Amino acid sequence: MRIEKDTVVSLTYELSDLTGQVMEKPDAPISYLHGGYDGIFPMVEEKLHSKEVGDSCSVLMEPENTFGEYDSELVRVEPRSLFPDNVEVGMQFEGGEEGSDDALIYTVTDIAEDKVVVDGNHPLAGITLRFDCTVTEVRAATAEELAHGHAHGAHGHEH
Repeated sequence: MRIEKDTVVSLTYELSDLTGQVMEKPDAPISYLHGGYDGIFPMVEEKLHSKEVGDSCSVLMEPENTFGEYDSELVRVEPRSLFPDNVEVGMQFEGGEEGSDDALIYTVTDIAEDKVVVDGNHPLAGITLRFDCTVTEVRAATAEELAHGHAHGAHGHEH
């Protein structure tokens, strides 16, 4: 079966930067609903269209096509008192500007005695990425998947 609109595609992938450093390589295949449902990077979806099980592809993507440019304004220094006592570098917190409904995930990047530095950028923001993948399965989407706009796991609805 070829990959076309309203098929569920499973694939293995490796995400790396321009130096070849692997940024992400899941142990198990991922699945997404093909055809403009925002389940995968649009450039990857375009490249995968009409491929079949066993086919591979490689897509080089600039930051504007992945996680955006790095925005230094999303790095904030906050009072230590706003955080729990056990705060550690790498912890993540949801937050945003006062009066705004837009929430971001902030990652703690540094801790001082009375200050905590958090970064609202995606960890891969500002990095040109290479997405290498191999198609492992293609099947028709179920009515439920089409209604929900995303692929479900092998045992039904998984969110």
